[in-house]
Amino acid sequence: MNPRVIAVEYKSKYKIILTFSNKEVKEFDVSSYLDYPVYLPLKDESFCQKVQVYNGTVIWNDTIDFDPDTLYMESKQLAAIVLEAE
Repeated sequence: MNPRVIAVEYKSKYKIILTFSNKEVKEFDVSSYLDYPVYLPLKDESFCQKVQVYNGTVIWNDTIDFDPDTLYMESKQLAAIVLEAE
C-alpha cells in the first residue's frame, strides 16, 4: 500500500501539490484526466481549486476523487523530508 495524502494545495492550472503520509511532497497534474466524463467538471478551474483531502485521498465533491495509489504513483516528486534518527 502506498502512502496516503495528508495535505493538498492547488498550485496552478490543473496542478495540485500533495503531501503524503511518508512526508513526500509531489505534484499531480489533473489535466490528463479532463476528457474522462467523471472529471469533466474539473475543466472549470474555479471548481478544480476546491480540492480537499478526505480519507487519505483528494476529492472535489461526493462523486469526484482520485485513487490514492494513482495520486502517489503518477505524481512528480518535489521534496521529501528526511526524519533524523533520535
